[in-house]
Amino acid sequence: MMSQEANDLITRTGRKDPCGKLMRMYWQPAALVDELQGPRPVRPVKLLGENLVLFRDEQGRYGLIDRHCAHRGADLAFGRLENGGLRCAFHGWLFDASGQCLETPAEPKDSKLCQGIKQRAYPVVEKSGILWAYLGEGEPPAFPEIDCFVAPDSHTFAFKGHISCNWLQALEVGIDPAHASFLHRFFEDEDTSTAYGKQFRGASAGSDMPMTKILREYDNPIINVEHTEYGLRLIALREIDEERTHVRVTNQLFPHGFVIPMSTEMTITQWHVPIDDENCYWYAIFTSYTAPVDKKKMRDQRLELYELPDYKSRKNKSNDYGFDPHEQATATYTGMGTDINVHDQWAVESMGAIQDRTNEHLGQSDKAIVQYRRLLRQEIEKVVGGEKPFMFLDAAHARSIQGPATMDGIGPTRGWEIYWMEVDVKRRRGAPWAVPVPTEIAGKIRHLSAAE
Repeated sequence: MMSQEANDLITRTGRKDPCGKLMRMYWQPAALVDELQGPRPVRPVKLLGENLVLFRDEQGRYGLIDRHCAHRGADLAFGRLENGGLRCAFHGWLFDASGQCLETPAEPKDSKLCQGIKQRAYPVVEKSGILWAYLGEGEPPAFPEIDCFVAPDSHTFAFKGHISCNWLQALEVGIDPAHASFLHRFFEDEDTSTAYGKQFRGASAGSDMPMTKILREYDNPIINVEHTEYGLRLIALREIDEERTHVRVTNQLFPHGFVIPMSTEMTITQWHVPIDDENCYWYAIFTSYTAPVDKKKMRDQRLELYELPDYKSRKNKSNDYGFDPHEQATATYTGMGTDINVHDQWAVESMGAIQDRTNEHLGQSDKAIVQYRRLLRQEIEKVVGGEKPFMFLDAAHARSIQGPATMDGIGPTRGWEIYWMEVDVKRRRGAPWAVPVPTEIAGKIRHLSAAE
């Protein structure tokens, strides 16, 4: 349990909140590139509690500026995209991507009023299918050279989904290895050959055993947590017998991301981004180490659940997340269908808009959550004290943050520590694009005998 003051410290992300100051030290996903396709690339965005409007001008430059016009506060999301910027439909004031006012057409012809008018604006860059914004002050940090950012466009796919709760409880599902054996339990196994694009539905590396069977039958993992140069590494061990152990390696990417294996050929890098204190979006980049991603199939699969334009789930609190008591008795642990995104959404939204951590009781299986919260508080204190936080990277340091390594497979009960690294390295060296091998792992692997 924690105090209400401590809970507020690590959940609230407004401009004046300590955690909000921390979050503004990092690039934040603001929209999918897909959202600005079409004849009118203008999109309202709420990010870290700020009401903004995102647009792309005729020259392809992205702008992210205050949503309400500096003149008299009209909504620029309804503005006209023309003449190198976004023009307010109320009096025609025109703003460029930097927020500078270019024209005030209702003023006298010799007026210089526009020269002194500037909307608050934030830099935007396009990377791996996502438009990223920096809401902090000064020079933004460099992007780490992790797999999803160095992979070619053909081998990545980006998507997002809305969750009606605070960002922290949504993130903490991703660093909780134990929950998958319960929340995502299926009573029957499917044909793993049809698992493309679906998490926890394929076979584990080094075997033909379905992940659904492993999670269902071995539900008491040993969880190890290691501190790394990018955050935390989580290793969940499910011993099958004296000879074989299932090893799952996932990562917490500071401040609010995680990297997990989706299948033997693909990983998911996902961020939980505050819209405000009671809503968030998850943004995910799926990265393939083998064939190019079938983007149409991946998108179509996800659009079965998520509705445009706001990427909200068709299964939600208003319809009990599709809960079926007969299904719960016979097919799935939750009775909420087979899409694990629905399971996660129910779990975190059911905690309330902001989880009341003054009433929680953590156990041994929550050790990663405990260590992440400790790290989060530590870095909040740094920023409040005027220091640069962890993972605020310069260009040189950014090049050293690679990977991170993930693995989901069955290896030897004795020797799993090297086995999972060998599996990851073998996958990287066999990829059709130049996948970096993280230095900390490359130095420990001198052969690939166990993985070959």
